[in-house]
Amino acid sequence: MPQPEVLATWDVPTADPEAHASTLIVADHSVMPAALYQVPVVSRPRSASSVLDSPHVVSADEHRVITDAPHDHAFARALLEQITAGPTDTALPEVLVGEQSNTSIIFRREGEQPILVKLSRRRHPGVNPDIELQSALSGAHSPNVPPFVGALSGDWPPAEGDGLDHGPLAFGQQFFPGVDDAWRVSLHAAHMNEDFTARAHALGEATAGIHVALSRLFPTGECTADDRDAARAAWGRRLDIATSEVPELEAMRARIEAVYSRALEVSWPDSQRIHGDLHLGQAILVPERGWVLLDFEGEPMRPMAERIQRDLALRDVAGMLRSFDYVAGALTRDDPAQADTVHTWSEQARSSFIAGYEKTAFSDVHGPLLDALELDKAVYEAIYEARNRPDWLPIPLAAINRLVAN
Repeated sequence: MPQPEVLATWDVPTADPEAHASTLIVADHSVMPAALYQVPVVSRPRSASSVLDSPHVVSADEHRVITDAPHDHAFARALLEQITAGPTDTALPEVLVGEQSNTSIIFRREGEQPILVKLSRRRHPGVNPDIELQSALSGAHSPNVPPFVGALSGDWPPAEGDGLDHGPLAFGQQFFPGVDDAWRVSLHAAHMNEDFTARAHALGEATAGIHVALSRLFPTGECTADDRDAARAAWGRRLDIATSEVPELEAMRARIEAVYSRALEVSWPDSQRIHGDLHLGQAILVPERGWVLLDFEGEPMRPMAERIQRDLALRDVAGMLRSFDYVAGALTRDDPAQADTVHTWSEQARSSFIAGYEKTAFSDVHGPLLDALELDKAVYEAIYEARNRPDWLPIPLAAINRLVAN
């Protein structure tokens, strides 16, 4: 059972006199350490027109109705005003559905580029890499991220101990309407057997461009023996879990470990800040701008302290390679007769992506280290699919078979 405690609350002034908006920072002590949440709410008179008809009602009594604040236009406009420090009375907000750890609101104004505001539901004190990296890249005029608009932060007492924690609450960036992410674009192209090599090459260039920019904007570091030992331990832990939950992997364990061993014997590039959760769903192709990468917050299940550490840029490359493989796997599930065609399409896209990456990064990424990182990603996928989508398990298993056969 949740054990909530309100750590902080503050009012959010709005232009609507009937709307009393506030933000709460709530700790759930049923888990250790306590999980922190940002809970914005709006209280309106019960007599207000249609307020009780809202599907976002949190609670109500005989006098007032409390709703989830991002769905209230008064709060949404007030939030945008705090981020942009400009007038927002004509902005039309629309909450995107389907997100869990964040709430995203699109603001449209006639004659202006739309703005996307991302409000963090799950709170972590300290730096948010999504804000840190995107704002730095935008400030450096990278064409491969959305222009950054601004951010809002706050202070609250810690769930344990004294003092104050500080962290971001929301941020805004330019929104590009009417474009699909690369996953949808790739699925369509593979299904129609369209040539995707030029677009994959450009995506590789964009990914490398982000890595080159991040290596200049943030400190890099030589990979030490301790870094290699940590990687070996992480690969081993994940493989232990996988072989216990996916019995088919036990017969491949020795060959998987051999791939990891080869990676530990070669030289490693410097570590640096990276995207951390890169796949086709995190990229959009914007007309007259090219590929734009999104969502730099890293793997959602990793602790925030790990997500802001330096890592290997090749981890992002491996994630994108796995994503192209999933395009072929997804289409084969739907129509096995397409298997040969879509797997050829995937291999061509993967090769073109790497070629584009190498052109901009000025480095050869092929080798044991990339093989190990892609294999580790596939082992992670096998665990995920076994737990959540058993019908999809053949996709990572086929990749593991391929990678250990090289």
